[in-house]
Amino acid sequence: MTPPRTSRTRKAFGRLSLPERNFVAEALRTETVGGVLLLLAAIAALLWANIPALHDSYQSVGHFHLGPGSLGLNLSVQHWAADGLLAIFFFVAGIELKRELVAGDLRDPRAAALPVVAALCGMAAPALVYTLTSLTGGGSLAGWAVPTATDIAFALAVLAVIGTSLPSALRAFLLTLAVVDDLFAILIIAVFFTDSIDFAALGGAAAGLAVFWLLLRKGVRGWYVYVPLAVVIWALMYNSGVHATIAGVAMGLMLRCHRREGEQHAPGERIEHLVRPLSAGLAVPLFALFSAGVTISHQALGDVFTRPETLGVVLGLVVGKTLGIFGGTWLTARFTRASLSEDLAWADVFAVATLAGIGFTVSLLIGELAFEGDVTMTDEVKAAVLTGSLVAAALATVLLKIRNAKYRRLCEAEERDEDRDGIPDVYEEDEPEYHLRMAEIYERKATEHRRLAELKAAERRALAEVPGGAGEDGDRPA
Repeated sequence: MTPPRTSRTRKAFGRLSLPERNFVAEALRTETVGGVLLLLAAIAALLWANIPALHDSYQSVGHFHLGPGSLGLNLSVQHWAADGLLAIFFFVAGIELKRELVAGDLRDPRAAALPVVAALCGMAAPALVYTLTSLTGGGSLAGWAVPTATDIAFALAVLAVIGTSLPSALRAFLLTLAVVDDLFAILIIAVFFTDSIDFAALGGAAAGLAVFWLLLRKGVRGWYVYVPLAVVIWALMYNSGVHATIAGVAMGLMLRCHRREGEQHAPGERIEHLVRPLSAGLAVPLFALFSAGVTISHQALGDVFTRPETLGVVLGLVVGKTLGIFGGTWLTARFTRASLSEDLAWADVFAVATLAGIGFTVSLLIGELAFEGDVTMTDEVKAAVLTGSLVAAALATVLLKIRNAKYRRLCEAEERDEDRDGIPDVYEEDEPEYHLRMAEIYERKATEHRRLAELKAAERRALAEVPGGAGEDGDRPA
């Protein structure tokens, strides 16, 4: 008799491999701390800009210029934060993307399809929502790219603040989604926000990148070599007219992220481990401090929901992001015949899609580029980014809290390590050695319980044999 043919169905949001799980846990831990600092910086910026006694000082510090003018780098503090410090953020994003391509989920085309399609739909839908809203109201189309970005640090900070526990598969999806999102945001900045190009400076930056690549391939080590070279490449890229953050992602993509024989960590992993705290803990919060300080008033908040450009940003983040990511995920799972993991429901995917509507750092940057020269519109778009992000965070909080008990049980199961070997039990259930260790542990527990049972039985017999002692009725009054 021929056995029935079985087809193995691929699982969407299935369990991560152990190395991937450990990497995601470490990366998200740093991003969560950075996200909390980002929240604090945004709150500090809003207070600094809106307290009457401090408002002028905020403007003075933000517009204070410094740097060598002869090199075209006499920039304001706000400009240094946007073009300089964010280059560090995009450098880390470049390393993350490279690692995902060679060692992470994006290495396998089948596994990569889900986050890539979700990210693309999650960028196209907000742009479409903004365009339709702005066209309907007769507004400008310049800000179509503002609501397309997801801020992973801000999203993780929201998770930390509300105290919810997302399973590792959903967290990994959110992280990979944000990496792909950052890549396309970089391409948008490079293609759509470059007005004029100085080819001499661009050629110099390209030559510097070539030297950077050759030094990496030759195995040259030492921060005193790479940091000055990176600064030169960044300065040339800035003067070329291409946004300077492109230099950061280009250098990040050049780092090797696969291990060679005898290496405990690849160079990219090691450098990312060193630079990520600087990016998440300093660069991004300082950018937020000098970009999120918009003046808030009843009229300004009202304008956010009445002007077509700002309403388009809010709806793009809240509605466009959610529907785009959820729809892209559902369609990918349907057409690749991938079934959702038994532990999750589509409501969980919808909640994560809502959380991805938090667009802060890159959205603020694109807002500044889109309406450069129009200070009033720039501030209003920033207010719209803040409003949309807060609305998305509030909706995600409600949706995630509803399922938080389920998430907590899943996280506890993922973390359980009864044999105490440092590896969660779910990764060892197919290994005979694990079950032998568990049998030994249970045998020791059974032996201890038998010893305690015999001890208690002996105590009870001794008590019953004592004249006048408590017998079976000893607990009742005489």
